Amino acid sequence: MERFAVEASLRPGFLRLLDSLAFEGILVAKSGDRFSMRGGAREAEETPTAARKAGKPSKVDRPARSGVDGPEKAAEPAAPRTKSVKPVKAPFREEAAPMPQFSVAGPAKPTQKRSGVEAEGTLTANARGFGFVAVPGEDDVFIPEESLGGAMHGDRVRILVTGRNSRGAEGVITGIVARGRIRVSGILRRRGKSAWIEPDDTRIRGPIVLATKMDAEGPEGNSGNDGDVCIVQITRHPELQNENPEGKILQVLGRPGVLSVEVQKIIGVAGLEEVHSDEAVAEAEAYCLEVPQAMLAGREDLTHIPLPTIDPEDARDHDDAVWVERTPGGGYLAYIAIADVSSYVTPGSKIDEEAKMRGCSVYLPDRAIPMLPRALSSNLCSLLPDVVRLCLCVVVELDGKGEILKTRITRGFMKSQAKLTYGGVARALGFTEEPPRDPKAEAMIDGLKVANELSRMLRGRRMKRGALDFDLPEAKILWNEDKEPVHVVKRSQDPGMKKAYQLIEELMLLGNEVVATWLVEKNIPSIFRVHLPPDETKLARLAAMCKILGVEFDLEDTKEPRKLAALVKRFGEHENATVLHMLLLRSMKQATYEAENRGHFGLASTAYLHFTSPIRRYPDLVVHRAVHKVVLGQRPSTSEEALEELRESALLASQAERKAMEVERDIMDLYRCVIMKQHLGETFTGLITALVGSGAFVAIDEPFVDVLVRFDAMGQEPFELSDDGLRATAPRSGDSIAIGDAMMVQIM
Repeated sequence: MERFAVEASLRPGFLRLLDSLAFEGILVAKSGDRFSMRGGAREAEETPTAARKAGKPSKVDRPARSGVDGPEKAAEPAAPRTKSVKPVKAPFREEAAPMPQFSVAGPAKPTQKRSGVEAEGTLTANARGFGFVAVPGEDDVFIPEESLGGAMHGDRVRILVTGRNSRGAEGVITGIVARGRIRVSGILRRRGKSAWIEPDDTRIRGPIVLATKMDAEGPEGNSGNDGDVCIVQITRHPELQNENPEGKILQVLGRPGVLSVEVQKIIGVAGLEEVHSDEAVAEAEAYCLEVPQAMLAGREDLTHIPLPTIDPEDARDHDDAVWVERTPGGGYLAYIAIADVSSYVTPGSKIDEEAKMRGCSVYLPDRAIPMLPRALSSNLCSLLPDVVRLCLCVVVELDGKGEILKTRITRGFMKSQAKLTYGGVARALGFTEEPPRDPKAEAMIDGLKVANELSRMLRGRRMKRGALDFDLPEAKILWNEDKEPVHVVKRSQDPGMKKAYQLIEELMLLGNEVVATWLVEKNIPSIFRVHLPPDETKLARLAAMCKILGVEFDLEDTKEPRKLAALVKRFGEHENATVLHMLLLRSMKQATYEAENRGHFGLASTAYLHFTSPIRRYPDLVVHRAVHKVVLGQRPSTSEEALEELRESALLASQAERKAMEVERDIMDLYRCVIMKQHLGETFTGLITALVGSGAFVAIDEPFVDVLVRFDAMGQEPFELSDDGLRATAPRSGDSIAIGDAMMVQIM
């Protein structure tokens, strides 16, 4: 009020006026009777597309992971090319490198939209009112504010292209195909009897009106206070340009800026439920703590096979156990036993209904959100030592060269002989001296040696047929005694630990492929794991980088897994291996779940599915049900209704997997931001991994983060991106930076 020199007697009326303007979305209400203009410098932030067209800095989204399944081999970070540069400032908020925005010619060059053309795409709104619609295979279409209608950020929309200008195509939204946002996080504002939510994401149209008293009350009567963080469900989307969305409060989380509140905000917006419903828990707990004798009838007794589980030290569930022994003819007999979850999670049950919607377990740095209730995931379905558990077991006989001779799948019951860890196995096999010795692993050393022998052989055969071998390091958060994040490092890259991990990984891949082939040969419908060949347009960008670095690259080589695998190997020997592997990985399409077998490019496999983790993945559970029926002499339904249900389950599983990856990534990034606050003002040297319209992404090894260094922080002169997006140059001085260069940065 003092900024406006409002007399005390007029203050109440002036506040009411400002409240009304905030309610109408013209102003943004702040705490302490403060207000700001909507779409101001602090509120507005351009989308990557808009910024690219306008030539301004932008905040960009991290790319989705490639989704390439299977083992990954780490390329040793090459010594980066160094440049004599002064430290440049980088914001402490960690943002991962996105796919650079290239404009090189490629086989799938976007077409130019003509006036009068109709199209369908996804709307990316801007805080200042306008937006862009991304149409697959086309240039983005600019949508003025007055042409948005009732569309909101993230909606899938129909558009009509109305014209073109120097900035590109312009259009109007003619219809909404599907709403993109149902849950939104934001700040609760209360003024008298009025209440609304100011969305955290300024691209989302706001404020979100809490139209009724019931809408403005949170669960269990917790209506929240002005300034609290809330999760709101949109109950009515706008139909016209001048309308606001309406919603109701789902959760009141607390005050903004508190770490636990910010974590819960990410989880809440994604719609993840950390607690299972009372009905699902009751169904799970209705089972006995031990497997009833009646459930063992008709099953093969595998308790004489010394099957151990081998998992990470902090594993929360144990759904696979393995054993390999030599055969008299010099071959191998492998047992791959997987927890029989489908005998407890029956179709149509409440547990099944929730598992299908969850799709998978979500693993956060400090905890897990399980797909199944704990009574099953951590007990009855977990292959715990020395207790009887139901299983589906894949038994594979191989010759001395690793060629499959015979396979069979059996419904059985087993007793895990030991709960081993990768560290204990690696130490017992002499791969490493780091982890402490494990007497249980050492007692099983003979069997572990045979398993490792077969695993090495299987891996060699897989690499020979052209399986891709990526390995980009993962981040690990370190905590203090108060469970606060204090450091972020790369997960152990100990070669010995990797060998122990690969021992299990190869046997899991074997089991998945055997089951997939078995079902395909019998023409049994199921959910398959599909990975299609890489995107040729993105590969053209990689080709440009290879040319700069003097790496031999032929686009034709990328069409065959074997030739592409050889290229990956060459990349690993290059001084810029890290950057080359990253660019190639971004060229890969994401693996998905489908009701049709279309092969798996990354694994060079003609038939692949997920069978080995039914505790944490719903598609595995669906596969188990099909296997059960076939083993029992039945045939799963092939009716159109049954096939449509499979397609729906596959689609939901793919969506759930992407959501889980995004939540895991966003929470990891949040913790990284908290950690980097401790390093404000410090300098680090990293490697440029991507260039975008706003600046350079620099990967720092320790702390293990990516930071965005904006071009305007690199000097007085603006930088311009090259056409191929691999280099940025200051025109007057000639200063330049390129992907693969080393850069010293200061955190700010």
